[in-house]
Amino acid sequence: MDQKLHIEPIQNWSIYKGRPLLISGPCSAETEEQVMDSARQLAKLNKVDVFRAGIWKPRTRPNAFEGVGTEGLKWLKQVKQETGLPTGTEVATQKHVYEALKFGIDVLWIGARTSANPFAVQEIADALQGVDAMVFVKNPVNPDLELWIGAIERLQAAGIKRIGAIHRGFSAYEKTTYRNQPKWQIPIELRLRIPDLPLLCDPSHIGGAREYLLEIAQEAMDLNYDGLMIESHPDPDSAWSDKSQQVTPQALEELLGRLVLRQPVSSDSNFLNVLGALRSQIDIFDDQLLDLMEQRMNVAQTIGKYKKDNNITILQNSRWEEIVKKVVAKGQDKGLSAEFIDQMFKAIHLESINHQVKVMNA
Repeated sequence: MDQKLHIEPIQNWSIYKGRPLLISGPCSAETEEQVMDSARQLAKLNKVDVFRAGIWKPRTRPNAFEGVGTEGLKWLKQVKQETGLPTGTEVATQKHVYEALKFGIDVLWIGARTSANPFAVQEIADALQGVDAMVFVKNPVNPDLELWIGAIERLQAAGIKRIGAIHRGFSAYEKTTYRNQPKWQIPIELRLRIPDLPLLCDPSHIGGAREYLLEIAQEAMDLNYDGLMIESHPDPDSAWSDKSQQVTPQALEELLGRLVLRQPVSSDSNFLNVLGALRSQIDIFDDQLLDLMEQRMNVAQTIGKYKKDNNITILQNSRWEEIVKKVVAKGQDKGLSAEFIDQMFKAIHLESINHQVKVMNA
């Protein structure tokens, strides 16, 4: 169904003043003073397009700060009146939508926990029926592209035309450098499936720590994202939620100043000729990789037959652990990340098992 989606390009959105569109503000609205202080400092930067603040905060465990609720919407209304900045917040229920619209919130987004629940997304879509709203959908917590697209489709079916996506990374059980794994290939595939879809990156939630914000934001810009959502607080270390991933407005300005914005295309003939030649090399290497994979799977099938003849199980954990340890070390020596090597060889291992299963059960 996604090929039938008709999304309004971000260039037509009233909040869009040029790339990168920037949504910024504190993770949570805490007090009126904190919200207004944040907004005034961010407005002075003249680089923020939408002021954000969390009003309702879905927390993983009880007894954590879950937001100030509707009272905070009054402060966002005051922000818009005083600074002229459009305002935005996350909604998770039908009631949230009604309350946010009642106070004139300009931009809504559906959070990662909510976008993973089709019933909740449908409830929000029903509440937005007939409303001329700007709505972003954050990726679900789990790396499920179809679930992400499904949430977008539900909003589109409700008549919402200004729909965008926010990439905030994916939860993982294992410990990684970032708080959430970027899995860049998933938003890239989303963009391929829905080319006109405005796409923002949320470095704050991907990184989970302020020292990673620039590198994540830069990668998003290099992948031609339309904008960024970065959390900013006047005193991050005193924030009531997610203090380690927020930056001061001054630090945000410095980060933006270091960001390199590149052009998505070039008309320079010399550049295009060189790029074409390099891409031809990539095509050759890809063909060689496929040939090597074919040879490897042929050996795996032979191993499967040998195991079958000797009545041995397919999976040998000690052998697999030995392989992973060895290839990760070799890959890092060749400048490849441990995460990439781990994911690649897990995929190869699974395909080898599939080939052996066919042989064993033939």
